[in-house]
This record gives sequence, structure tokens and C-alpha cells, in this order.
Amino acid sequence: MKHACRFNWVTLSLAIAVCSLPFFVSRGFAQAPFYQGKTITVIQGREPGGTGDLRARAITQFLQKYIPGNPTIVHEYMGGGGGLRAANHIFSAARADGLTAGSVSSGLLSSAVLGNPGVKYQIEKFHYLGAADAGGHYVFYTRKEAGVSNLEKLRVTSGIRIGAQSVGHSNYNIGRLFAYLLPLKEARYVTGYSSPEIDAALLRGEVDARFNQSHSVLQQHAEWVDKGLMDFHVVLEIPKGEKHPRFSHLPELETFARTERERQLVTLQRGFRLTGSPFILPPGTPRDRVAILQEAMTKVFQDPEFPKEFKKIVGDDAEIVMPAVMDKAIKELPRDPELVELLNKIAGPNPLPPR
Repeated sequence: MKHACRFNWVTLSLAIAVCSLPFFVSRGFAQAPFYQGKTITVIQGREPGGTGDLRARAITQFLQKYIPGNPTIVHEYMGGGGGLRAANHIFSAARADGLTAGSVSSGLLSSAVLGNPGVKYQIEKFHYLGAADAGGHYVFYTRKEAGVSNLEKLRVTSGIRIGAQSVGHSNYNIGRLFAYLLPLKEARYVTGYSSPEIDAALLRGEVDARFNQSHSVLQQHAEWVDKGLMDFHVVLEIPKGEKHPRFSHLPELETFARTERERQLVTLQRGFRLTGSPFILPPGTPRDRVAILQEAMTKVFQDPEFPKEFKKIVGDDAEIVMPAVMDKAIKELPRDPELVELLNKIAGPNPLPPR
């Protein structure tokens, strides 16, 4: 009798184990990382080959290893409107499944705050993953053949042609603000280029001047600085007071402001750049996947090898802004209606307003 009882208990234990097997197997599969075997598409709001593209790729080559499951990351390009086209697409058309992200210029913020035509997104509804270019000095330079070797000549020369990517792009906006504050006489704005194409247009004489980030100049055309092949005139310090070792001799853009309101214009423009070129996720992306990607991006920025590789690829030091910091910076951007209206006129396509 004891033997039969023992047999029944053994049989029952085996039956329970067999019946439970599918449960444990299914739980094992459920615990596999969501991103395992998946592909994340990063939609870049720019053309390939420029500094923005290099920044994005420097980040994603680290990001892949910090996302559980190590998904494949691919890049697609959607230039136009200083990132406007890509931002609109990510806001309203991209699938909010955690497999589509965006990398757009700081124009994402300026276009929304200034109420530029064509903006169909709300900056407060994006999910932010941070950026690695929160600052970055901008320099204004002209080709030698233009014959404007100093600020005095710039002021009296009419019709200087300033190249930019598009109306609404940060380079365009800063160029317009400089023309307003210096002031320039009847400056003309030639758009429709990618960043590398503007410099090529300078060499061909299609444009006379441009604003560009300092590290872009030094990485791609160091001889222009070392050998004096271009005339450099002004620097925009971001953040204010941080001097660039190669351009510290240049006057800072804010020094041309005559009033407190004009100084606030420069402050607001700096604010657009202090958030960098952000990585964003579409509204409605599941919170757990947002958290996974934000944590992965944080680990990227904390990786001691990242700053070295970023500088190697981009040519300048990484200026990190974390997701929480970015959210705060966006919420605290100056929104004074009169100030925004004035900057909107300066950054728009029409003639500059009277000073």
C-alpha cells in the first residue's frame, strides 16, 4: 500500500511538471528583450554628409550596444525646412512603437516657438532622448574674393550673399540676427544647400558668407583658419562666456546689441541651441520603450569612450544634454510675445524689420 501511494505521488509530480512546462517556456520567451532582433530607424532631418549626420552616427554606434537586445540601427534622411519636414513626419506619421526615432536640428524648437508656417507638431508632446551638441560656437566668415576683410567693410558693402540650408534653419536664423544687429546693408539670403554645399558655393563664388559651427570649420577646412583663406568676423558663444581657443579674438554677437531687448534676442537664439540637435520619439510611444531608450542614451553619454569617439568623428567636444535637462530647457524657453514676434520677423523670409 505504501508503495502504491509513493507511486501516485511520483506520477502526480511528473504530471504537474509536464503541464507546467509550457508556462515556464512562455514566460522565458516573454522575458526576451523587446528590441532583440528588431531594427530601429533614425529619421534624420537633414541631408547626408554634414556635421549633423556625423553627430547622429557617432551617437547611434554607441546606442546600439546599450539597448537590451542590441537591435540594428539604420538611418534615413528627410531634409527640408531645417528639419521641419522630418519633425512633422515623426509627430504625425511615424509609428509610435519605439522602433522609429528622429534626429533633428535645433530648428525644431525655434520653428515651434516662433510659430513658423508649416509647423504641425507640438514640442511638448515629443519624447526626448537628449543630444550631444548642446552648445557649439558659431562663426561668421566671408570668402576672400568678396573683399570684406573687416566689420567696417561689411557694414558699408551692400548685397552680401549669405548662404544657408533653408529658412528656419539655425544657420539661417543666426545669419539674419547678425545682419540685423551689425547691421548689414541689404543682405541677400541664398538657401537650398546642404551644409557641405554652402562651403562649396563659397569657393565657387555663388555666395559670399555664411554662419557655421566652429567645429565644422576646423574639422573640414582647418586651412581656412590656419592659412587665413577666409575672413572670420564674429562668433556666437554657446553658452555665453565660454571662449573658443581658435576664435576668442572675434567679437561676440551680443556686443552688437544696443538695448536690453536686443540682448534678449540673442539669449533666445542661444536657448534654441542649448538644447542641441535632439533625438526624439513620436508622441504616444509606449512609456516602457521610452524608458529603455532614455536609459540607453544616458549610458552612451556616460561611456568614457564616447567623448573620444565623438571628437574623432565630429571634430569637437561633445556637449551633453540629458533627457530630463532637455525637457526643462524646452519648458523654460522665453515666450514673451513681443520678443518672439520680433525674432520671428528677423528669422523669417521677408526683409528685416527696422531697428
